[in-house]
Amino acid sequence: MVRSVLMAADVTLPLTLVRASRGKVARAEPVATLYARGRVRHCGRFVALEDEMCGLVAGGGYQGPGRSPDRADALVWAVSELMLRSQGKAGVRGL
Repeated sequence: MVRSVLMAADVTLPLTLVRASRGKVARAEPVATLYARGRVRHCGRFVALEDEMCGLVAGGGYQGPGRSPDRADALVWAVSELMLRSQGKAGVRGL
């Protein structure tokens, strides 16, 4: 379903579908290390995302707003791909 919705919006969209094998908090731990080292920064304000990020609890819990930290999880997938798996440097293109 996700693929069809995104492709309907833009057929040229580069899309990689992922499947989780670990919980959201476990996936977030390596990304949290990047934040702690100052290697990830945000430009702008993302209040709902920041609230979810603060709700992730070491050891696997979530104590933030809503039932699940979906925004934070999407951020974790993106940062993992850009900073932990890719060989190039992450950045913003076209500005």
